[in-house]
Amino acid sequence: MPASSSKPALLVRHLGRTDYTQTWQAMQQFNAERTPSTADEVWVTEHFPVYTLGLNRQGVRLPASSDIPLVLTDRGGKITYHGPGQLIIYPLLDLKRHGLSVRKLVSVLENSVIAWLAEYGVQAQAKSNAPGVYVQEAKLAALGLRIKNNGSYHGLSVNVSMDLSPFSAIDPCGYAGLAVTQTQDLGLPLTLSQAAEQLTAKLVKQLEHGIAHD
Repeated sequence: MPASSSKPALLVRHLGRTDYTQTWQAMQQFNAERTPSTADEVWVTEHFPVYTLGLNRQGVRLPASSDIPLVLTDRGGKITYHGPGQLIIYPLLDLKRHGLSVRKLVSVLENSVIAWLAEYGVQAQAKSNAPGVYVQEAKLAALGLRIKNNGSYHGLSVNVSMDLSPFSAIDPCGYAGLAVTQTQDLGLPLTLSQAAEQLTAKLVKQLEHGIAHD
């Protein structure tokens, strides 16, 4: 479906496995340097092991002892873990261009994951008071965003086929006792690259539909 001729196309970049801090700094630079004619981008990656702590830092349980680095970042939310086998999708969007509020962008991200899982017969849901995607009360996908000058960065993490044990050293997203799950444990025979291709296509379709019809 063609996008409006007055708006640049949406670009998807597959970055491979990346360092969290370097990618975060690159997102900040992209957002700071963008102009009204800058094309929106979706960055697809996975990170080397890292804990990240968002701006909501009150009452957060930090890892007592870990070889995994902790990065204080500028996204919303509390603490989470990223590591190999987890799909990361960063939408770098001009929200005004898409007619998106922050809440609507969160819903687009959550609904893309829910629709993707439904194709495999997995029932998932979002929670109004705890952003993310859940399967039987276990968290499969986490969200954390930063909006600056109408531009979004940071984004979505989806557990695909990873070591979940580092989550046990924290309260994921600030919720004590919150269970986490992944597509592998739900019986979905997906590689990370397959999950990336399928879920990114869902998200891009939703965003391009909005571009074409706003």
